[in-house]
Amino acid sequence: MRAEGTQISASTAAAAHALCFAGLAAAHFLTGRGALVSDPERALRLLVVCEAPVVIAVFSYLRRDPKHCSFFKAVARGLLGLLVGAFLNAFGAIVLGAPVGIKYWIATAYWSLLMSLFTFVPAACVYGASKIDWQNVLSHSIYFVSTDSTNYMISAPCHGAVLGAWIGAWPMPLDWERPWQEWPICVTYGAVCGHLIGMVASLVLIVVHKRGVRAKAD
Repeated sequence: MRAEGTQISASTAAAAHALCFAGLAAAHFLTGRGALVSDPERALRLLVVCEAPVVIAVFSYLRRDPKHCSFFKAVARGLLGLLVGAFLNAFGAIVLGAPVGIKYWIATAYWSLLMSLFTFVPAACVYGASKIDWQNVLSHSIYFVSTDSTNYMISAPCHGAVLGAWIGAWPMPLDWERPWQEWPICVTYGAVCGHLIGMVASLVLIVVHKRGVRAKAD
C-alpha cells in the first residue's frame, strides 16, 4: 500500500490509465466494430460492465490517505459516486436537449453511467465527499498551478469527456440523416475520444510537473 495517497510516479499514472483503456478496448472487442451504431444499448452496457470494475479498482487504489480509508471503503464511495453521477449526467443531458422518449431511456441510462465513470467515480474513489478536493480537481485552474499527479489523472480525462460529449452533440440536429447522429451515439463517440485525449494530456502534465519539481530542487 502506498504511504502517501497522491505521490505517484508518471509510470504508475501511465499504468493506471493503461488499465482503464484496456477496459474500453475489451468492451470494443466484445461488441465488435460498428456495434455502437447498430445496437447502442448493448454497446453502452458492455462499456459500463467492462469499464466500471477497472475504474473503481484503479482509483480506489489511488485513494487519498490510505491509512484511514480502506480499499473497500473507497470502492463503496466509487459505487455511490457512480449512481449519483449517472443521475446528474442524465439530468444535465435532458436539460440540454437529450430526447426523453421511452425508447431512449435505457440508452440514456447506460450513457449516463459511462459518463459517471469518466467524471464522478475517480474523484469519489480518491477524495470521497471532500468538498475542497472536488472543487480543486474539477476546476479549470488546476492546469495553471502545480498539483498532485492524481489530480491531473482525474481532471484532464473528466474535462476531456465532457468537452468531447458536447462537441459530439453538434451533428445531432443536422439534416444529414446518418445513423450515427442518433442519441446517444455521436455523443458517446465524442465522450470516449475526449476522455482518451484527456488521459494522454494528464500524463504530459504529470511529466512536466515532475520535471518542474526536480528543477526547483536542483
